[in-house]
Amino acid sequence: MYLVDTNVWLEPLLQQDRAEEAVQFLTQTPTENLFITDFSFYSIGILLTRRNRPNILLDFVQDVFTNGAVVLLRLEPQEMPNLVAAINQFNLDFDDAYQYVTAQRNNLVIVSFDNDFNRTPEGRRTPAEIVG
Repeated sequence: MYLVDTNVWLEPLLQQDRAEEAVQFLTQTPTENLFITDFSFYSIGILLTRRNRPNILLDFVQDVFTNGAVVLLRLEPQEMPNLVAAINQFNLDFDDAYQYVTAQRNNLVIVSFDNDFNRTPEGRRTPAEIVG
């Protein structure tokens, strides 16, 4: 069960350098094993609309939530002390701490291209590491 970080979703949406690796992971992993935070979802929405690509956002929602079984997770306000603790303990940005705490709470493996998660005890896995 995997918490997929924002950057993994964005690689294929924006046709970036590691898009093929991300697509391979996302297509080979059953969608019921994939999770995304509301923070990632809204970040993707903001980025795509700022780049004048709202139709890609609609396609993303269709693929991930309507046709797929990806679960949307969120943190409650009372979980902010855990988030701040992760920021302080592992020197994470807010967005990375949000992903980390959500993964911890739901016993998920973080899938990301972001090395910052390597400062945590659990670390992260890249899509290529999972696909093998």
